Amino acid sequence: MTALKEFARLETIGTWHPEPGAEPRSVTISFGEATLVLCDDSGLPVTHWSLPALHRLNPNQRPAIYAPDEEASETLEIDDDTMIGALEKVRRAVAARQPRPGRLRQGAIWGGTALALGLAVFWLPGALMQQTLSVVPPGKRSEFGATLLGMVQEITGPTCRDPLGSEALGRMRDRLLGRGGGQIVVVPEGLAGPLYLPGGIIVLPQETIEATEDPAVVAGHVLATAASRKESDPLDDLLREAGFGTVLRLLTTGDIPTEKLQQQARHLVNTPAPRADDAVLLDQFAAAGVPIGPWARASDPDGAISAVLVAAEPAATAGPVLSDGDWVSLQGICRN
Repeated sequence: MTALKEFARLETIGTWHPEPGAEPRSVTISFGEATLVLCDDSGLPVTHWSLPALHRLNPNQRPAIYAPDEEASETLEIDDDTMIGALEKVRRAVAARQPRPGRLRQGAIWGGTALALGLAVFWLPGALMQQTLSVVPPGKRSEFGATLLGMVQEITGPTCRDPLGSEALGRMRDRLLGRGGGQIVVVPEGLAGPLYLPGGIIVLPQETIEATEDPAVVAGHVLATAASRKESDPLDDLLREAGFGTVLRLLTTGDIPTEKLQQQARHLVNTPAPRADDAVLLDQFAAAGVPIGPWARASDPDGAISAVLVAAEPAATAGPVLSDGDWVSLQGICRN
């Protein structure tokens, strides 16, 4: 689905500049429900842009030039009139919403809003928080996640995008989480540990790849981060950090203030995803057919915790995490 009802699917070809002065790359552009997805020639996503945050750099000119932020850290050239028209329609809708409360895309949230506000008179703020989380649609979560990822990259540098490394990372994602398992990206520096962002985005520090010669350790970081989502909703974490006023803002306007998202991005850079319960970790690794020992020993050099996990692990696995060639490619994902 897309953000506009008249399009069930909308794609075109464009020219992407990953950074000012960088060599232009041809990409396939997919217009989604909340994001603009740019894919390389192999079909792997190279970046996600938040549709509401899109900036037009050359109004009324062709080709149209867009950027994901005011700083124009990346740019995208588009010639296709249909795609340009769709993007401009979204931009006009976002601009029209600025002076007054907006709305979440799904009409069902209004019923949830009325119920939540009524209950808030009698219940503790925690009840309103849970109601809010239950009515935020997946597309809105993806939008928040894409926006947070962009803000995290302002601190860590842009995601690593070596073509062979990105292909290997995509195959690892499919192997561990399935084709619909979200997105995994690698950033070059500045993270205290792996992150799980709203919308199913897992962010790995380059160090987690460089610090080992065993792909099962990197796979373990992915699975452990995914397992943390089952015990701690990243949107819940965001709202608790932002405060009760932000919960009300989300319910009534469908938005989270930019400054609150920036604060959360700075917090996340220094705060790795929480460690899931042992039982949840074991289930996650078993479902993926990956041994938990390599990751557990790498994460717990003293051995007290890892010994418990290894002792409780089922014996069967589903084969190698990556081929030797893919592992070499993944180790070089930050070369460019």
